[in-house]
Amino acid sequence: MFKGLKPILYRGREVWPLVEGGKGVSATNHASAGAWALAGGIGTVSAVNADSYDPTGKIVPQVYASRTRKERHDELIRYAVDGAVDQVKRAYEIASGKGAININVLWEMGGAQPILHAVLERTKGLVAGVTCGAGMPYKLSEIAAQYGVSYLPIISSARAFRALWKRAYSKAADLLSAVVYEDPWLAGGHNGLSNAEDPLKPQDPYPRVAELRTTMREGGIPDETPIVMAGGVWNLKEWNDWIDNPELGQVAFQFGTRPLLTQESPIPQGWKDRLMTLEEGDVLLHRFSPTGFYSSAVRNPFLRMLEARSQRQIAFSREAAGDHTHQLDVGVKGRNFWVTPGDLMRAREWYGLGFTDALKTPDNTLVFVTPDEKNTIRKDQADCMGCLSHCGFSAWKDHDDYTTGYLADPRSFCIQKTLQDIAHGEPVDENLMFAGHSAFRFKKDPFYSNGFVPTVKQLFDRILTGD
Repeated sequence: MFKGLKPILYRGREVWPLVEGGKGVSATNHASAGAWALAGGIGTVSAVNADSYDPTGKIVPQVYASRTRKERHDELIRYAVDGAVDQVKRAYEIASGKGAININVLWEMGGAQPILHAVLERTKGLVAGVTCGAGMPYKLSEIAAQYGVSYLPIISSARAFRALWKRAYSKAADLLSAVVYEDPWLAGGHNGLSNAEDPLKPQDPYPRVAELRTTMREGGIPDETPIVMAGGVWNLKEWNDWIDNPELGQVAFQFGTRPLLTQESPIPQGWKDRLMTLEEGDVLLHRFSPTGFYSSAVRNPFLRMLEARSQRQIAFSREAAGDHTHQLDVGVKGRNFWVTPGDLMRAREWYGLGFTDALKTPDNTLVFVTPDEKNTIRKDQADCMGCLSHCGFSAWKDHDDYTTGYLADPRSFCIQKTLQDIAHGEPVDENLMFAGHSAFRFKKDPFYSNGFVPTVKQLFDRILTGD
């Protein structure tokens, strides 16, 4: 057992301060979460469009039959609720009363509040807590209180927690079981970088977490309420100075990337194989997500395609002005696109290379794509099922008039489509592949020598040793 590591009290039971990260669309499920809890930790079921099952145990395909986005959004909510309920019940059964089962939701996912209400209503007594990030989930504490479950907000700064505490969480302080600090430079998936922070200049998490603890103390939150360090956590020996540290109070650790490579992990074999080959720097912090948030994913051909698309981009004016002195004569219909002489030459070059269609963006620019790319973009936008509360790619909004009021952005992509595809066996190079920035360590860590893939219990026991 690693020196200084002790069980903590969570929801009235002793558990190890080790939390499984709940990774999006079907990247964590009942098998991995239940096994993590059975080992004595806090397992996390992703409640983000999770898989549900038919009576024979086969995954129910999430097929959308409705014609309108609003109707498809209602279908998505039904799929999401059924899937999360199925996953929680199965995880709870696997855990056999050990550890604890949390669910993870994204506040900015489409229909987050009705989904959360319905899942908690149908899983009473099974869910210990709700972790929630990707936005400012002010109503999380209110919803948790209605069902008597804990809530664990995911934040990336003391400032964000202070705002949540003052506006809402102080009214349900007794159910705040932990605060998850997610390092915005190191965590996989969507990250909480603010406009004041430089994505290219990572900050040491220690002073940021110490500031968070100070903020929590100012609110009267006891030191026994853990801060869960998430993002960049590979083993415990590298965090030895955080354990039993009076400045930080009780800490716990969240593991998101390492549980991807276990026997119980539901991700396809091709994804697991790719994790074993990554080099340092292969995970990119980018801003192509239709959420508008930064996110971290493997820089595979899919992500490089998005990078290249955005590089084939020029600004335009609707009339001759300033440096915009030449009319664009390729990629567009009509003559009211004025560009600089240099951009005209670049556009003609892209056209000659087969990027013959120019699509407008919300920023008064044009991106040049092939006819096939254009058809895929337009089809994916038309097929939108409203998986986000606000989607830059399709201009969907899940309330009021159901539109963001902005032009749909062809530089982005349908995140629901690609995450469902990669999770269910489609080629890893052709889809978004989320991973934390420590994923390159699979290749270097002797624990994974000769292609060894542990069970969750073997990984959990390994973590408990400090490695």
